[in-house]
Amino acid sequence: MIRISIDAMGGDHAPREVVHGSVLAALEYKIAILLVGPEDLIREELNRPVIKQLLGGKDPASHHISVVHASEVVQMHEKPSWSVVKKKDSSIVVATKLVREGKADGLVSAGSTGAAAVAAQICLGKVENVDRCAIACTMPTIHDRPCFLIDAGASVSWDAHQMLQLGLMGTILAKGLYNITNPRVGILNIGTEDSKGTDVVKEANLLFRKNESKMNYIGFVEGRDYPLGKVDVVVTDGFTGNVSLKTAEGIARMMTFMLREELMGSLKGRVAGVIGKTALKNLKARVNQDEFGGALLVGIKGVCVIAHGGSKHTAIKNAIRVAKDMVAAHVVDKIESVLATTGKNGNGAEAIELKGKDKK
Repeated sequence: MIRISIDAMGGDHAPREVVHGSVLAALEYKIAILLVGPEDLIREELNRPVIKQLLGGKDPASHHISVVHASEVVQMHEKPSWSVVKKKDSSIVVATKLVREGKADGLVSAGSTGAAAVAAQICLGKVENVDRCAIACTMPTIHDRPCFLIDAGASVSWDAHQMLQLGLMGTILAKGLYNITNPRVGILNIGTEDSKGTDVVKEANLLFRKNESKMNYIGFVEGRDYPLGKVDVVVTDGFTGNVSLKTAEGIARMMTFMLREELMGSLKGRVAGVIGKTALKNLKARVNQDEFGGALLVGIKGVCVIAHGGSKHTAIKNAIRVAKDMVAAHVVDKIESVLATTGKNGNGAEAIELKGKDKK
């Protein structure tokens, strides 16, 4: 049985929504859940009538739900590196150690992204030949499956060799989580012509071309391409990726607001809203980030899913689903295998020599 440790104190609505979502995940996905945090607070949530009803009045342990005590909590405003080192009994550190000790197969947290990343790197370590860890976010498209945007904010800048690592890891994620046989990989740029972009993306483009046997590289893509489903993995630096992610979230909220305003602004609009209620509900589900289950921290020796800080129980449940699927697909093992064959910096035998570019 797959076991997922949960930072029960991470997020704006912890521990209530985290515990609720975790119980839903245990029941729906038939996995073991380890809730990490102050035991008295977690037990209090498990004893709520709504949770007891979900559990059918049975003890949580009968549904493979257990509590692991952690006396400290990392707050969102705290410096990640300081808090992880100083608060060794915090819920995020203890939850991560459970993975290191083999007591859990994966980790989910809706707390500080920085703290989760630091804890994962300290407790689990990076995959060999991976220079840095990255955040992979799932982005909605016009198709049934989303695409991966990587890096979405772990590091502000990446060099060409490190971007190649992102492309390789993104390929494995798309194959493992969405069963895409030959995922299309593109580098985010201001145009599709080879002559456009910064020196780094131009170098990355050449490097990707030389490693096409390892991934289905389709070249440069623009910001409008991935929502239209033209690519499965979008590679970019963390600065651009995070701006792109937040812009997409803002546009989705704006469109939702404008659509609601139009539908409620007149009698015809309200009638149209009633007629198209099912279609509107389906549309909302397709662009709702809660359905995608959070971001993936890749490049570490373990499964770590970081849910949005404002996650409610549905988002937490789906984040746990993603962690379960990553474990089942052996994503970390496959990343280790692929990166091991590419050599130092992910260059591999097929990589080109970039003059004047040393390891950073």
